[in-house]
Amino acid sequence: MSDDLQALWRQRLSYLVHSGSALTDRHAAPFIAMKDSFQRRGMKIVKAEAVAKPLVEENHDHRMYFCHLSLMYQGKEGMLYKEERLQERVFDENGDWEHYRVEEEQPVLSPGSEDIDSRDPHESTRFSYNRREAVRYADYWWNSYNPAYREFEVDCTNYISQCLRAGGAPMRGQPNRGKGWWYSGSSWSYSWAVAHSLRWYLSGSTAGLQGEEVASPLDLQLGDVICYDFEGDGRWNHNTIVTAFDENGEPLVNAHTSNSRMRYWAYEDSTAYTPNIQYKFFHIKG
Repeated sequence: MSDDLQALWRQRLSYLVHSGSALTDRHAAPFIAMKDSFQRRGMKIVKAEAVAKPLVEENHDHRMYFCHLSLMYQGKEGMLYKEERLQERVFDENGDWEHYRVEEEQPVLSPGSEDIDSRDPHESTRFSYNRREAVRYADYWWNSYNPAYREFEVDCTNYISQCLRAGGAPMRGQPNRGKGWWYSGSSWSYSWAVAHSLRWYLSGSTAGLQGEEVASPLDLQLGDVICYDFEGDGRWNHNTIVTAFDENGEPLVNAHTSNSRMRYWAYEDSTAYTPNIQYKFFHIKG
């Protein structure tokens, strides 16, 4: 990490932990939103660390790197929490900013466009969802990749599907990629790996893996799923899984792309966030 970048991160970490400090760099908005979010929840960041690892260096003025950001924070009741994120960042003449990856355009499930209830005769569609195992899997693989599955460039939905599968969710619909929810190693359904498709599968499935939409994040349980439409344009582009709750009963979530553990569910400090963001809260039946 260059001297300039080290100095910038020292300023950011000091801002997050200490009152009275300010940020002046052009990409300060996510860090300001982060601190504001913690304060609104009655949480105080007591320790912040950032470890950088070079990803690729194209030239002297443009470099990409991974930043492992760790935040230790304390609630009003004294409970300590640790949030972690692995950000892919760019440092160039325009400053230092998070590189947000988006899914490539491909066919997706939408309401009424596919037979989402296609049954797989080789596996029962009735199951008991093991929330503990889904969360255990989510915590174990939050910052790495299970070699039993393909790693996608945008991996958020693939990761969530793996967590649901670890919790016992049955697959069905193979080999039609536009039907059901399944993974076979060499192929997979759109609902397995595409955020928009999983959102509609959860709301439309009537057997096996099913999601019941609830009105509030406070109604969710461990192992439940939150879907995000950052632009509010009807295209759902991210999913997370609930792995814990803070002292206010608010969900803390794990995700891939960007890899996160025990992150506050609302994503107000994400570079993808817009004021038009829409959420769907799904309680997994079973």
